[in-house]
Amino acid sequence: VQLQASGGGLVQAGGSLRLSCAASGRRTFINYVMGWFRQAPGKEREFVAAIISSGGTTRYADSVKGRFTISRDDAKNTVYLQLDSLKPEDTATYYCAASWFFNDLVAGKGINYWGKGTLVTVSS
Repeated sequence: VQLQASGGGLVQAGGSLRLSCAASGRRTFINYVMGWFRQAPGKEREFVAAIISSGGTTRYADSVKGRFTISRDDAKNTVYLQLDSLKPEDTATYYCAASWFFNDLVAGKGINYWGKGTLVTVSS
């Protein structure tokens, strides 16, 4: 599975962005738990959000709960992250990830595939 993230950019505080992560390859997308992580300059990579399947269980980091929304379209092999009410501290490179297991992905372990990051910059 290859993951390609897109949709990052420069936005003012309070603004919105929508990130996309398209999966390609022979593995069946629907079988994977999909998630987003982010890494700010000088900081470790951290979990942002995860989703099991379309309309299924989701989980969010406390720092983004109520502002970010993860979704997926299994017919398009794509996972999305809607970022609303952005804050300067949301500035980071955002990475999508795929894993067999929900709790492992949330913990940042057992990641089967990582996508290349997309940079989100929020100005104050």
